[in-house]
Amino acid sequence: MKLRLLISAAILLLLCPQARSQAIYATSSHTVTVVVSTITLVQVSSGVVGLTISGANALAGQDLMTVSNEATNLLWGINSGLKKVVVNSSVATPLFTLKLAALSPSQGTAAPQVTLSTTATDLLLNVGRSSGNCVLQYTAEALASQGTGTDAHTITFTVQNQ
Repeated sequence: MKLRLLISAAILLLLCPQARSQAIYATSSHTVTVVVSTITLVQVSSGVVGLTISGANALAGQDLMTVSNEATNLLWGINSGLKKVVVNSSVATPLFTLKLAALSPSQGTAAPQVTLSTTATDLLLNVGRSSGNCVLQYTAEALASQGTGTDAHTITFTVQNQ
């Protein structure tokens, strides 16, 4: 039965030139919606920064001893309005002073060097709808008269509305 139907259809196509020249077209469509959500990313290139202050010839109570480190970068990606990056430390009462500066930001404006505390302080301003990076310069300061000790800070970077 199927064979007869197939043969009949083939004969019909051969005998009817009009049927052979007609092409059958089908179309279909659908809607594609692209949604871009708010993106606010911030990342530090290195998880650990070590600062060791040594001052073999320092006079107690007179010589400020410092050490700096510029081995870490801050990276960000933001696709919404004008933002800023603030920074704070986890140490409420540090033994020694720890300062931070954002050097050469590829986008935005660096705030002046900040002394880190538990209070969030502006680090970068005018950042928004951009991706960028800057070098983080940590500077530790201690007086010889302060003696020895260790401060272990957890530094937090947060993107906020400006």
